[in-house]
Amino acid sequence: MIGCDPQERGFFAAGRFGFAAVFFFVLAFFLVAAIVGKTTLAGVKSITGRLALLAAAALLFCCVSCVGAPSPGAPSVPPTTKPGMNLPPPGPVLLPIVQAGAPVLRARAEEVPAEKIPTPEFQQLVRTMIATMRAAPGVGLAAPQIGIPWRVIVLEDRAELVKNLTAEELRERERAPFETRVFVNPVLRLLGDDHAMFFEGCLSVKGYVGLVERSREVEVTGLDEHGEARTWHVTGWPARILQHEVDHLEGTLYVDRMKTRSFVTADQAKALYAGKPIADVRKALGL
Repeated sequence: MIGCDPQERGFFAAGRFGFAAVFFFVLAFFLVAAIVGKTTLAGVKSITGRLALLAAAALLFCCVSCVGAPSPGAPSVPPTTKPGMNLPPPGPVLLPIVQAGAPVLRARAEEVPAEKIPTPEFQQLVRTMIATMRAAPGVGLAAPQIGIPWRVIVLEDRAELVKNLTAEELRERERAPFETRVFVNPVLRLLGDDHAMFFEGCLSVKGYVGLVERSREVEVTGLDEHGEARTWHVTGWPARILQHEVDHLEGTLYVDRMKTRSFVTADQAKALYAGKPIADVRKALGL
């Protein structure tokens, strides 16, 4: 209809069948009343004239109804989300972390095309990964861990996550907080011959830990969340996190690399080995 948006309001948008029924009921009422002479329409003497007047009034009412209530079946457009408005980006969504056994954790993740990085969908993925990692809580997350087979990892070690470690444990692990890092299509290079062995856990193998030997020093290159090339050269705990997360992109879990006799629940590891030097732990396990 001209001048009436059927998606928002009006005769056709407000429920055409219900309104049509009311219209024809009123028309029939006035027709019968006019014929039997019970109703007088001022200034109109013939039944034909009266019907023409009623039809004109009904047509006018149909047009006016374009500002009426929205149709129950039509999409609702709240005032704050009308087309053309500048809206803030959606907030991060927490996604469940995929657990061991899911095929996505055992397949090589796909390269992310550079042109996809600035898209809203990819930026939302990065926000979701960071939020999910923090909520877990964890120090790293790979996209396959939330069911997305892309080569994307996020890392972050916050002060609150190391506050319960002793000064000796922090020193031995070479662990210190670092800000959030995002790597797209990372390429990892192991440096030097030094290795270190510590307990590792995984958000996708919930509730367990095991001793894993890793290179002490690594370098990673890739793109950040803005598509800019980045290189990060690290030693100690950040190097361990990087190796763990890049493993996920290759379909590898820490349980594939751990010393199997060290496999234990996280609660048992805390009760038995918390605060002990790694040399004592290895000795107790015969490693």
